[in-house]
Amino acid sequence: MAGRSGAALAFIAGGRHVMEDFKNLITIVTYGVEGFGVVIIVVGSLIATYRFLRDWRSKTAEASYHDYRKLVGRSIILGLEFLIAGDVIRTVIVSHTLESVAVLALVVVIRAFLSFTLALEIEGRFPWQKETKAESG
Repeated sequence: MAGRSGAALAFIAGGRHVMEDFKNLITIVTYGVEGFGVVIIVVGSLIATYRFLRDWRSKTAEASYHDYRKLVGRSIILGLEFLIAGDVIRTVIVSHTLESVAVLALVVVIRAFLSFTLALEIEGRFPWQKETKAESG
C-alpha cells in the first residue's frame, strides 16, 4: 500500500509541475498578445504620422487632421482589442481569483468604453446606425 500511495503522490507532484509549466507558458503567450497590441498602437501611430506629414501640403489642414485622427484612432482600437484579449487569457488561465476577475471586469469595461467612444469619434455615428452614402464613398 505504501508503494502505491508514494507513486500517486509522485504523479500528483509531477502534475503540479506540468500545470506550473503550462501557466508559465500561458503567461508568456499573454505577454506576447499584449505586446502585440502595444506594437499595433505604436506602429499604427507612426504610420498615421508619416501619412500626415506626407499629405499635409496636398490636402487642407482640416482633411489632413481628420485623416490623421482616424488612422491613430483605428490603431488604438485594434491595439485595445489585443490588450483586452491578453487580460482575459491571463485571468481565465493563470490567476482565476475573485479579485482578478473583478479587476478584469473593470478593465474590460473601461477599455470597451474607450473603444466605443473612439469608434464614435472616428466614424461620426453610433455603431448601430447605418452608414450614409457620403460616408461609404
